[in-house]
Amino acid sequence: MKPFSLLIKPASADCNLRCEYCFYIDHLEKESSIPRMSDETLETMVKSYMGTNQNGQYAFGWQGGEPTLMGLDFFKKVIEFQLKYAPPGSSISNGIQTNATMITEEMAKFFGEYKFLLGVSLDGPEYLHDYYRKTIGQKPTHALVMRGIENLKQYGVEFNILSLINNQTVKKAKEIYTYLRENQFYFHQYIPCVEFDDKGDLRPFSITGREWGTFLTELFNEWIKQDVKKVSIRLFDSIIEYLVYGRYNVCYMQDNCVQYFVVEHDGGVYPCDFFVQDNLLLGNILDNSWEELLESQRYCSFGNQKANWNDECNLCPYLSFCHGDCQKFRYGAPNHSKHLSSLSQGWRIFYTRTLPRFKIIADNFKKENNLTEPYPFKFPKFGRNELCPCGSGNKFKSCCGAFRSN
Repeated sequence: MKPFSLLIKPASADCNLRCEYCFYIDHLEKESSIPRMSDETLETMVKSYMGTNQNGQYAFGWQGGEPTLMGLDFFKKVIEFQLKYAPPGSSISNGIQTNATMITEEMAKFFGEYKFLLGVSLDGPEYLHDYYRKTIGQKPTHALVMRGIENLKQYGVEFNILSLINNQTVKKAKEIYTYLRENQFYFHQYIPCVEFDDKGDLRPFSITGREWGTFLTELFNEWIKQDVKKVSIRLFDSIIEYLVYGRYNVCYMQDNCVQYFVVEHDGGVYPCDFFVQDNLLLGNILDNSWEELLESQRYCSFGNQKANWNDECNLCPYLSFCHGDCQKFRYGAPNHSKHLSSLSQGWRIFYTRTLPRFKIIADNFKKENNLTEPYPFKFPKFGRNELCPCGSGNKFKSCCGAFRSN
Protein backbone atom coordinates (compact mmCIF):
# COMPACT_ATOMS: atom_id res chain seq x y z
CA MET A 1 0.00 0.00 0.00
CA LYS A 2 1.24 3.47 -0.87
CA PRO A 3 2.07 5.39 2.35
CA PHE A 4 -0.25 8.28 3.15
CA SER A 5 -0.88 10.70 5.98
CA LEU A 6 -4.08 11.97 7.55
CA LEU A 7 -5.35 15.52 7.95
CA ILE A 8 -8.17 15.33 10.46
CA LYS A 9 -10.84 17.94 11.20
CA PRO A 10 -12.34 16.81 14.51
CA ALA A 11 -14.40 20.01 14.86
CA SER A 12 -14.88 20.37 11.09
CA ALA A 13 -14.82 24.06 10.07
CA ASP A 14 -15.95 25.28 13.49
CA CYS A 15 -13.77 28.05 14.88
CA ASN A 16 -13.72 30.60 17.69
CA LEU A 17 -12.51 33.27 15.24
CA ARG A 18 -14.14 34.85 12.20
CA CYS A 19 -11.24 35.80 9.95
CA GLU A 20 -12.76 37.53 6.94
CA TYR A 21 -10.46 35.78 4.45
CA CYS A 22 -11.13 32.23 5.74
CA PHE A 23 -12.27 29.93 2.94
CA TYR A 24 -14.72 28.32 5.40
CA ILE A 25 -16.40 31.61 6.34
CA ASP A 26 -19.52 31.05 4.22
CA HIS A 27 -19.87 27.54 5.60
CA LEU A 28 -19.56 28.78 9.19
CA GLU A 29 -22.33 31.31 8.69
CA LYS A 30 -24.68 28.58 7.45
CA GLU A 31 -23.76 25.89 10.00
CA SER A 32 -26.70 25.08 12.28
CA SER A 33 -25.12 22.35 14.44
CA ILE A 34 -21.89 22.00 16.40
CA PRO A 35 -19.71 19.37 14.65
CA ARG A 36 -17.55 17.21 16.90
CA MET A 37 -15.81 13.89 16.26
CA SER A 38 -17.18 11.09 18.41
CA ASP A 39 -15.01 8.70 20.39
CA GLU A 40 -16.22 5.86 18.16
CA THR A 41 -15.14 7.65 14.98
CA LEU A 42 -11.82 8.63 16.53
CA GLU A 43 -11.02 5.11 17.68
CA THR A 44 -12.07 3.57 14.36
CA MET A 45 -9.90 6.01 12.45
CA VAL A 46 -6.81 5.46 14.62
CA LYS A 47 -7.22 1.68 14.71
CA SER A 48 -7.77 1.29 10.97
CA TYR A 49 -4.95 3.66 10.00
CA MET A 50 -2.51 1.91 12.29
CA GLY A 51 -3.55 -1.36 10.75
CA THR A 52 -2.09 -0.25 7.41
CA ASN A 53 1.52 -0.61 6.38
CA GLN A 54 3.09 2.85 6.59
CA ASN A 55 6.67 1.68 6.88
CA GLY A 56 6.37 2.12 10.62
CA GLN A 57 5.57 5.86 10.41
CA TYR A 58 2.10 7.21 11.13
CA ALA A 59 1.37 10.91 10.65
CA PHE A 60 -1.70 12.60 12.13
CA GLY A 61 -2.41 16.25 11.29
CA TRP A 62 -5.17 17.92 13.32
CA GLN A 63 -6.75 20.92 11.66
CA GLY A 64 -9.98 22.83 11.28
CA GLY A 65 -11.50 25.31 11.72
CA GLU A 66 -9.91 25.28 15.14
CA PRO A 67 -9.04 21.79 16.47
CA THR A 68 -8.38 22.92 20.05
CA LEU A 69 -12.13 23.50 20.38
CA MET A 70 -12.20 19.75 21.04
CA GLY A 71 -10.56 20.36 24.40
CA LEU A 72 -7.64 18.62 26.09
CA ASP A 73 -9.59 15.46 26.92
CA PHE A 74 -10.03 14.74 23.21
CA PHE A 75 -6.28 14.81 22.58
CA LYS A 76 -5.71 12.60 25.62
CA LYS A 77 -7.98 10.06 23.93
CA VAL A 78 -5.98 10.49 20.72
CA ILE A 79 -2.81 9.43 22.54
CA GLU A 80 -4.65 6.66 24.36
CA PHE A 81 -5.86 5.12 21.08
CA GLN A 82 -2.54 5.63 19.32
CA LEU A 83 -0.67 3.81 22.08
CA LYS A 84 -3.28 1.07 22.14
CA TYR A 85 -3.14 0.33 18.40
CA ALA A 86 0.42 1.27 17.46
CA PRO A 87 2.37 -1.60 15.84
CA PRO A 88 5.57 -2.50 17.73
CA GLY A 89 8.46 -0.21 16.88
CA SER A 90 6.33 2.32 15.00
CA SER A 91 6.84 6.08 15.01
CA ILE A 92 3.84 8.36 15.54
CA SER A 93 3.76 12.09 14.81
CA ASN A 94 1.02 14.54 15.72
CA GLY A 95 0.74 18.03 14.30
CA ILE A 96 -1.87 20.69 15.03
CA GLN A 97 -2.62 23.79 13.00
CA THR A 98 -4.10 26.29 15.43
CA ASN A 99 -4.82 29.96 15.98
CA ALA A 100 -3.29 29.40 19.48
CA THR A 101 -5.82 31.65 21.22
CA MET A 102 -7.07 28.74 23.32
CA ILE A 103 -3.71 27.17 24.24
CA THR A 104 -3.69 26.95 28.04
CA GLU A 105 -0.71 26.01 30.20
CA GLU A 106 -2.25 22.59 30.84
CA MET A 107 -2.73 21.99 27.13
CA ALA A 108 0.79 23.17 26.31
CA LYS A 109 2.25 20.88 28.97
CA PHE A 110 0.44 17.90 27.40
CA PHE A 111 1.55 18.79 23.86
CA GLY A 112 5.11 19.11 25.08
CA GLU A 113 5.02 15.76 26.86
CA TYR A 114 3.80 13.93 23.75
CA LYS A 115 5.94 15.84 21.25
CA PHE A 116 3.16 17.49 19.25
CA LEU A 117 4.33 19.92 16.57
CA LEU A 118 2.13 22.99 16.32
CA GLY A 119 1.61 25.38 13.45
CA VAL A 120 0.53 28.76 14.81
CA SER A 121 -1.28 31.25 12.61
CA LEU A 122 0.27 34.69 13.01
CA ASP A 123 0.10 37.27 10.25
CA GLY A 124 2.85 39.54 11.57
CA PRO A 125 2.86 42.58 13.86
CA GLU A 126 -0.28 43.42 15.78
CA TYR A 127 -1.74 45.94 13.34
CA LEU A 128 -1.35 43.55 10.40
CA HIS A 129 -2.49 40.42 12.22
CA ASP A 130 -5.57 42.06 13.73
CA TYR A 131 -6.77 43.57 10.45
CA TYR A 132 -8.54 40.32 9.51
CA ARG A 133 -7.97 37.89 12.36
CA LYS A 134 -10.74 38.75 14.82
CA THR A 135 -12.95 36.85 17.25
CA ILE A 136 -16.60 36.09 16.60
CA GLY A 137 -17.31 39.35 18.44
CA GLN A 138 -14.87 41.20 16.16
CA LYS A 139 -12.24 41.65 18.86
CA PRO A 140 -8.49 41.62 18.03
CA THR A 141 -6.59 38.39 18.62
CA HIS A 142 -2.87 39.18 18.40
CA ALA A 143 -2.41 39.39 22.18
CA LEU A 144 -4.27 36.09 22.64
CA VAL A 145 -2.01 34.37 20.10
CA MET A 146 1.14 35.68 21.77
CA ARG A 147 -0.13 34.46 25.14
CA GLY A 148 -0.67 31.01 23.64
CA ILE A 149 2.83 31.05 22.18
CA GLU A 150 4.30 31.91 25.57
CA ASN A 151 2.55 28.85 27.02
CA LEU A 152 4.04 26.69 24.27
CA LYS A 153 7.51 28.09 24.95
CA GLN A 154 7.16 27.47 28.69
CA TYR A 155 6.74 23.74 28.11
CA GLY A 156 9.17 23.35 25.24
CA VAL A 157 6.55 22.66 22.56
CA GLU A 158 7.96 22.86 19.05
CA PHE A 159 6.00 25.18 16.78
CA ASN A 160 6.25 27.06 13.53
CA ILE A 161 4.55 30.21 12.33
CA LEU A 162 2.10 30.25 9.45
CA SER A 163 1.42 33.66 7.92
CA LEU A 164 -1.34 34.08 5.36
CA ILE A 165 -0.31 36.71 2.85
CA ASN A 166 -3.33 38.85 2.02
CA ASN A 167 -3.90 42.22 0.39
CA GLN A 168 -2.83 44.00 3.60
CA THR A 169 0.39 42.07 4.22
CA VAL A 170 1.63 41.39 0.69
CA LYS A 171 3.65 44.61 0.57
CA LYS A 172 5.14 44.04 4.03
CA ALA A 173 7.55 41.14 3.42
CA LYS A 174 10.52 42.75 5.14
CA GLU A 175 8.46 44.01 8.07
CA ILE A 176 6.79 40.65 8.71
CA TYR A 177 10.02 38.69 8.37
CA THR A 178 11.88 41.08 10.70
CA TYR A 179 9.07 40.91 13.24
CA LEU A 180 9.09 37.11 13.32
CA ARG A 181 12.85 36.95 13.50
CA GLU A 182 13.05 39.51 16.31
CA ASN A 183 10.58 37.41 18.28
CA GLN A 184 12.94 34.44 17.78
CA PHE A 185 10.49 32.56 15.57
CA TYR A 186 12.79 30.66 13.26
CA PHE A 187 10.38 28.33 11.44
CA HIS A 188 8.11 30.08 8.94
CA GLN A 189 5.42 29.22 6.41
CA TYR A 190 3.98 31.83 4.08
CA ILE A 191 0.70 30.99 2.37
CA PRO A 192 -0.88 33.09 -0.42
CA CYS A 193 -4.47 34.22 0.12
CA VAL A 194 -6.35 33.37 -3.09
CA GLU A 195 -10.13 33.18 -3.02
CA PHE A 196 -12.44 33.52 -6.01
CA ASP A 197 -16.01 34.78 -6.19
CA ASP A 198 -18.67 33.00 -8.23
CA LYS A 199 -17.55 34.79 -11.40
CA GLY A 200 -13.92 33.73 -11.02
CA ASP A 201 -12.70 37.14 -9.90
CA LEU A 202 -10.34 37.48 -6.95
CA ARG A 203 -12.04 38.53 -3.74
CA PRO A 204 -10.86 41.84 -2.20
CA PHE A 205 -8.56 40.32 0.43
CA SER A 206 -6.78 38.11 -2.13
CA ILE A 207 -3.45 38.84 -3.80
CA THR A 208 -2.41 38.83 -7.44
CA GLY A 209 0.32 36.72 -8.96
CA ARG A 210 2.63 39.67 -9.49
CA GLU A 211 2.20 40.72 -5.85
CA TRP A 212 3.04 37.18 -4.72
CA GLY A 213 6.19 37.09 -6.83
CA THR A 214 7.35 40.44 -5.50
CA PHE A 215 6.60 39.42 -1.90
CA LEU A 216 8.59 36.19 -2.20
CA THR A 217 11.52 37.96 -3.83
CA GLU A 218 11.66 40.56 -1.04
CA LEU A 219 11.36 37.80 1.54
CA PHE A 220 14.21 35.91 -0.08
CA ASN A 221 16.39 39.04 -0.20
CA GLU A 222 15.99 39.45 3.56
CA TRP A 223 16.52 35.79 4.36
CA ILE A 224 19.64 35.33 2.27
CA LYS A 225 21.52 38.17 3.96
CA GLN A 226 22.41 36.14 7.05
CA ASP A 227 19.71 33.57 7.82
CA VAL A 228 20.18 30.71 5.35
CA LYS A 229 21.25 28.37 8.14
CA LYS A 230 19.25 30.03 10.89
CA VAL A 231 15.69 30.55 9.65
CA SER A 232 13.68 27.79 8.02
CA ILE A 233 11.16 28.95 5.44
CA ARG A 234 9.21 25.94 4.24
CA LEU A 235 9.01 27.02 0.59
CA PHE A 236 12.73 27.77 0.43
CA ASP A 237 13.56 24.47 2.14
CA SER A 238 11.43 22.66 -0.44
CA ILE A 239 13.22 24.32 -3.34
CA ILE A 240 16.62 23.39 -1.93
CA GLU A 241 15.53 19.81 -1.28
CA TYR A 242 14.40 19.50 -4.89
CA LEU A 243 17.66 20.96 -6.21
CA VAL A 244 19.77 18.70 -3.99
CA TYR A 245 17.85 15.43 -4.00
CA GLY A 246 15.32 15.76 -6.83
CA ARG A 247 12.38 15.07 -4.53
CA TYR A 248 9.36 17.06 -3.40
CA ASN A 249 8.20 17.53 0.17
CA VAL A 250 5.17 19.79 -0.46
CA CYS A 251 2.14 18.61 -2.40
CA TYR A 252 1.67 21.60 -4.75
CA MET A 253 5.05 20.97 -6.40
CA GLN A 254 4.13 17.46 -7.51
CA ASP A 255 2.28 16.38 -10.64
CA ASN A 256 -0.38 14.40 -8.79
CA CYS A 257 -2.62 15.28 -5.85
CA VAL A 258 -3.02 11.87 -4.20
CA GLN A 259 -0.85 12.68 -1.19
CA TYR A 260 -3.06 12.42 1.88
CA PHE A 261 -6.65 12.08 3.08
CA VAL A 262 -8.85 14.61 4.87
CA VAL A 263 -11.05 13.04 7.54
CA GLU A 264 -14.06 15.07 8.63
CA HIS A 265 -15.62 14.94 12.09
CA ASP A 266 -18.22 12.40 10.95
CA GLY A 267 -15.66 10.09 9.36
CA GLY A 268 -16.22 11.36 5.82
CA VAL A 269 -13.05 11.20 3.74
CA TYR A 270 -11.99 13.72 1.07
CA PRO A 271 -8.91 14.11 -1.14
CA CYS A 272 -7.85 17.63 -0.09
CA ASP A 273 -8.57 20.22 2.57
CA PHE A 274 -9.37 22.80 -0.13
CA PHE A 275 -11.92 20.48 -1.73
CA VAL A 276 -14.10 19.19 1.08
CA GLN A 277 -17.25 19.16 -1.01
CA ASP A 278 -20.06 16.70 -1.62
CA ASN A 279 -19.02 15.72 -5.14
CA LEU A 280 -15.56 14.72 -3.85
CA LEU A 281 -16.67 12.60 -0.90
CA LEU A 282 -14.65 9.39 -1.21
CA GLY A 283 -16.35 7.38 1.51
CA ASN A 284 -16.39 7.06 5.28
CA ILE A 285 -13.93 5.38 7.62
CA LEU A 286 -16.85 3.75 9.42
CA ASP A 287 -17.83 1.98 6.21
CA ASN A 288 -14.76 1.81 3.96
CA SER A 289 -11.24 0.46 4.28
CA TRP A 290 -8.21 2.60 3.50
CA GLU A 291 -7.47 0.24 0.61
CA GLU A 292 -10.88 1.02 -0.88
CA LEU A 293 -10.35 4.75 -0.41
CA LEU A 294 -6.88 4.66 -1.98
CA GLU A 295 -8.23 2.82 -4.99
CA SER A 296 -11.31 5.01 -5.32
CA GLN A 297 -11.82 6.19 -8.90
CA ARG A 298 -12.86 9.59 -7.59
CA TYR A 299 -9.61 9.91 -5.58
CA CYS A 300 -7.43 8.86 -8.51
CA SER A 301 -9.31 11.15 -10.91
CA PHE A 302 -8.86 14.11 -8.56
CA GLY A 303 -5.15 13.40 -8.26
CA ASN A 304 -4.67 13.06 -12.00
CA GLN A 305 -6.38 16.39 -12.68
CA LYS A 306 -3.29 18.11 -11.25
CA ALA A 307 -1.43 17.20 -14.47
CA ASN A 308 -4.17 18.68 -16.62
CA TRP A 309 -2.52 22.10 -16.48
CA ASN A 310 -2.87 25.00 -18.87
CA ASP A 311 -0.99 24.64 -22.16
CA GLU A 312 0.94 27.82 -21.36
CA CYS A 313 2.59 25.96 -18.47
CA ASN A 314 4.42 23.73 -20.97
CA LEU A 315 6.36 26.80 -22.14
CA CYS A 316 7.39 27.80 -18.62
CA PRO A 317 11.01 26.97 -17.70
CA TYR A 318 9.92 26.38 -14.08
CA LEU A 319 7.18 23.81 -14.70
CA SER A 320 8.98 21.17 -12.61
CA PHE A 321 8.69 23.42 -9.53
CA CYS A 322 4.89 23.49 -9.48
CA HIS A 323 3.38 21.36 -12.27
CA GLY A 324 0.64 23.90 -12.87
CA ASP A 325 0.40 24.94 -9.20
CA CYS A 326 -2.10 23.92 -6.54
CA GLN A 327 -5.53 23.22 -7.99
CA LYS A 328 -7.02 25.67 -5.47
CA PHE A 329 -5.40 28.51 -7.40
CA ARG A 330 -6.74 27.30 -10.76
CA TYR A 331 -10.29 28.64 -10.89
CA GLY A 332 -12.79 25.89 -11.65
CA ALA A 333 -10.51 23.01 -10.68
CA PRO A 334 -10.70 20.11 -10.41
CA ASN A 335 -13.52 19.93 -12.96
CA HIS A 336 -11.95 22.62 -15.15
CA SER A 337 -8.30 22.45 -14.20
CA LYS A 338 -7.04 23.93 -17.48
CA HIS A 339 -7.35 27.41 -16.03
CA LEU A 340 -3.95 29.02 -15.47
CA SER A 341 -3.06 29.48 -11.81
CA SER A 342 -3.75 33.01 -10.66
CA LEU A 343 -0.25 32.96 -9.16
CA SER A 344 1.57 31.78 -12.29
CA GLN A 345 3.19 35.11 -13.11
CA GLY A 346 4.30 35.47 -9.49
CA TRP A 347 6.02 32.11 -9.51
CA ARG A 348 7.85 32.99 -12.73
CA ILE A 349 8.98 36.32 -11.25
CA PHE A 350 10.23 34.65 -8.09
CA TYR A 351 12.09 31.79 -9.74
CA THR A 352 13.63 33.97 -12.43
CA ARG A 353 15.00 36.33 -9.79
CA THR A 354 16.16 33.83 -7.18
CA LEU A 355 17.02 30.41 -8.65
CA PRO A 356 20.69 31.22 -9.42
CA ARG A 357 21.17 32.04 -5.74
CA PHE A 358 19.28 28.93 -4.67
CA LYS A 359 21.71 27.00 -6.87
CA ILE A 360 24.64 28.45 -4.93
CA ILE A 361 23.01 27.37 -1.64
CA ALA A 362 22.39 23.88 -3.04
CA ASP A 363 25.98 23.66 -4.33
CA ASN A 364 27.34 24.60 -0.91
CA PHE A 365 25.11 22.03 0.78
CA LYS A 366 26.32 19.31 -1.58
CA LYS A 367 29.95 20.18 -0.92
CA GLU A 368 29.48 20.23 2.84
CA ASN A 369 27.78 16.83 2.77
CA ASN A 370 29.91 15.21 0.03
CA LEU A 371 26.90 14.73 -2.25
CA THR A 372 27.16 14.21 -5.98
CA GLU A 373 23.49 14.11 -7.03
CA PRO A 374 22.97 15.69 -10.46
CA TYR A 375 20.59 18.62 -10.71
CA PRO A 376 17.03 17.52 -11.52
CA PHE A 377 16.46 20.89 -13.14
CA LYS A 378 18.20 22.50 -16.07
CA PHE A 379 18.88 26.11 -15.19
CA PRO A 380 17.76 28.37 -18.05
CA LYS A 381 19.92 31.13 -19.48
CA PHE A 382 18.28 34.32 -20.63
CA GLY A 383 19.73 36.82 -23.07
CA ARG A 384 19.70 40.43 -21.95
CA ASN A 385 17.42 41.47 -24.79
CA GLU A 386 15.05 38.49 -24.63
CA LEU A 387 11.54 38.97 -23.28
CA CYS A 388 11.53 38.24 -19.57
CA PRO A 389 10.01 34.84 -18.72
CA CYS A 390 8.01 36.42 -15.89
CA GLY A 391 5.37 37.34 -18.45
CA SER A 392 5.59 41.09 -18.06
CA GLY A 393 6.41 41.70 -21.70
CA ASN A 394 9.55 43.64 -20.73
CA LYS A 395 13.12 42.87 -21.77
CA PHE A 396 14.89 40.55 -19.37
CA LYS A 397 17.75 42.97 -18.65
CA SER A 398 15.40 45.69 -17.41
CA CYS A 399 13.00 43.36 -15.59
CA CYS A 400 13.88 40.26 -13.55
CA GLY A 401 17.41 40.28 -14.95
CA ALA A 402 18.16 43.19 -12.65
CA PHE A 403 17.72 40.82 -9.69
CA ARG A 404 20.00 37.98 -10.79
CA SER A 405 23.02 36.95 -12.75
CA ASN A 406 23.33 33.86 -14.95
